[in-house]
Amino acid sequence: MSLTLFSQILPLFSKHKVVHFNRTDTRLANNGIQLDLQKLRCRVNFQGLKFTPEIETLGYKLVRILQDKGPFVALHLRYEMDMLAFSGCTHGCTVEEAEELKRLRYAYPWWREKEIMSEERRQQGLCPLTPEEATLVLQALGFDKETQIYIASGEIFGSERRLASLRAAFPHIVKKETILDPAELPQFQNHSSQMAALDFMVSVASNTFIPTYYGNMAKVVEGHRRYLGFKRSILPDRKKLVELLDLHQNGTLPWNDFALAVKQVHEKRMGQPFRRRIIADKPKEEDYFYANPEECLCEGTKCEDLVGRRP
Repeated sequence: MSLTLFSQILPLFSKHKVVHFNRTDTRLANNGIQLDLQKLRCRVNFQGLKFTPEIETLGYKLVRILQDKGPFVALHLRYEMDMLAFSGCTHGCTVEEAEELKRLRYAYPWWREKEIMSEERRQQGLCPLTPEEATLVLQALGFDKETQIYIASGEIFGSERRLASLRAAFPHIVKKETILDPAELPQFQNHSSQMAALDFMVSVASNTFIPTYYGNMAKVVEGHRRYLGFKRSILPDRKKLVELLDLHQNGTLPWNDFALAVKQVHEKRMGQPFRRRIIADKPKEEDYFYANPEECLCEGTKCEDLVGRRP
């Protein structure tokens, strides 16, 4: 490793000043690294890295418009075609929609899983919450009709039809497309990562952040909000929620009992301090450093308060 560093990588740094390491995020070690290096990672990731001036200008404008109207929730609604196709999650879809998602999955030969049992995966908590499920969870958590909700996502699969129940329960729903002037977005619209960057900025700045799926963006937003002082991030326990949602929707669990159970499940899933989970020899299954950079969170916080595992 050191030989490669000095013979190959250092000359590249000297020549280009910046080197882009592609697809290395999931291969970076979480644990066992010197404290000063871990803190350097935090300073780079949460303070040093910046978006382009064009993205930052528009992102800050979005945040300013939302904040002028009061507190807001950023709902990272990961109910998008690519997510559903490749996860095999079709709960709430029509037969035709499920077939469309399956065809998309088969169109990519490098996607290893082809035949996926959607309901089995949902029961395991491996599917994003549907817009209808997210509506019930938000209501159970105590958010009311006056809550301002920013939808941080790309195009929702099923479009406005699938957002109907969410809009009925929360009329003050907005997206970047509805807040900004139509002339402001075209330069970003053909670049999904740049559109996601705008959502990222809003999500970090929100009063409450709620992801419906625990993917890469959700993890990094969670970590950034922890770094900024443990800002409120409600991290849904999807496996438990599916169980409660099904009981409520089949008439077994009355609303008041459902709402109480949802609140109890998430009491310790609000972005509070907790120790990063370490799994020996299984780094892909342990907690991601950038979601919980505990080594960087001690200043202003008693380190002994960082106790327990992820709930």
